[in-house]
Amino acid sequence: MAVKVRIPTPLQRLTHGKEEVEGKSGTIIQLIKELETDYPGILERIVEGDKIRRFVNIYINEEDIRFLQAEQTMVKDGDEVSIIPAIAGG
Repeated sequence: MAVKVRIPTPLQRLTHGKEEVEGKSGTIIQLIKELETDYPGILERIVEGDKIRRFVNIYINEEDIRFLQAEQTMVKDGDEVSIIPAIAGG
């Protein structure tokens, strides 16, 4: 069993149209860096330096990682990660 990662519509062109991909256990930052191997370009849209971009929200099992250990939050097999870009406008 792997970590399930839900990909938002704007990033699905990088995942060849997939709404959901699989990743490996580890920290959330390791997971995203690992996704870059299979889906080039995804890292730069989610991460800046070693931090999640401020306009990207990430949830693990429906919990916001900002209220856990941020980028160092651990994910394990069976977890579900949702990447949600912030939407602005008026």
